[in-house]
Amino acid sequence: MHEFVEAALGYPAALFGFALLVVIGYWGLALLGGLGVDVLDGGEGVDTHGGAMAGLAIGGVPVTVVVSLLVAIAWFVSLAGSALTTGAGARTVVLGAAVVSAWSGARLLLRPLARLFPPERAATRHDFVGRLCVIRTGRVTTEFGQAEVTADDGSSALVQVRTLTGEPELAAGRTALIYDYDDSGEHFLVAPFDPALLGY
Repeated sequence: MHEFVEAALGYPAALFGFALLVVIGYWGLALLGGLGVDVLDGGEGVDTHGGAMAGLAIGGVPVTVVVSLLVAIAWFVSLAGSALTTGAGARTVVLGAAVVSAWSGARLLLRPLARLFPPERAATRHDFVGRLCVIRTGRVTTEFGQAEVTADDGSSALVQVRTLTGEPELAAGRTALIYDYDDSGEHFLVAPFDPALLGY
């Protein structure tokens, strides 16, 4: 037991020891529901594509899982190396080996984990095609108009809408069907729709 404590508090294991305590505390709070956030949300809000984690961003695995694996592996390797070596030079080699092992070990373990976290497809404007919207401007013509459309998550957006030549103008409060998106004009094409057809 004395050898374990000495190795854990010695160089280089001590460098990763504090980070390991933070990781354990984090997951402890997460399991108790004390964080108030979804810790398995795919790393939302964290840049995993252009930053230091880009090499480990596999299939939407949350950054919290990535960092936890890095810290745990680095600490374990440095602890084992500290127990097997003596001298500052050898311990410095152990430090390098711990970092390399953490990086390669995390990548190896993250590949099967990636199947548990399917990547979320980014929403596009074309996702609104086929949805109903409510006209919010006085009228909608071939040149002007806006409508409110609701997304799957319940949020609403005000979008630019137009009608085609020859179609009747739509007035404010009227329900319309979004049937296409014009990439060049950056607006949606809408047509009148009777909500009664859906039993509204």
